[in-house]
Amino acid sequence: MGSGGPPGSADCDADLLRRSEREPAAFSELYARHVSVVYGWVAQRSSWAAADLTAETFARAWLHRRRFRDEHGGSALPWLLGIAAHLVADLARHDRIETRARRRLGLPLELGTEEGYGEVERRLSPSRVLLAQLQSLAPHERRALELRVVDELSYDEVADRLSIRPAAARLRVSRALRRLASTVPREEV
Repeated sequence: MGSGGPPGSADCDADLLRRSEREPAAFSELYARHVSVVYGWVAQRSSWAAADLTAETFARAWLHRRRFRDEHGGSALPWLLGIAAHLVADLARHDRIETRARRRLGLPLELGTEEGYGEVERRLSPSRVLLAQLQSLAPHERRALELRVVDELSYDEVADRLSIRPAAARLRVSRALRRLASTVPREEV
């Protein structure tokens, strides 16, 4: 792969990475050398996110530059492409998880249309009702419910936080849930 720099350049990529520890501008030279290749490689795999993934690739390279191991004659390009490959794979995995979740919830897979946004808005409207109902709870019941459901604390931990007995914590959470259940409109299935 050569020296990891353009013909006639004094420093290979490995040297630039070492120098960047004390001279951050050396990393700029590495960036300038490889940004177009990294961008092109990422764009072939994920065109809509290429700019973001390229930026993240170089951000991670900067943060982890001490981990670079010169295994390619001074060139950092294979290392950079390895970072990019991990980011592309993470994005694909995230997209698959998100798509499965949308299917399970019955949400549109594509949200780019007005109809798609309207559907999401319609399905989220019960959440607004729930939020309003949460606000209408007595503060001590709402706090107990938040600690138990949102923060996922045990009843003993809720009791400790609120300086009450565990039985009182159970009672507060139970009352809050009953009040919510009685006021939240049921969706027709």
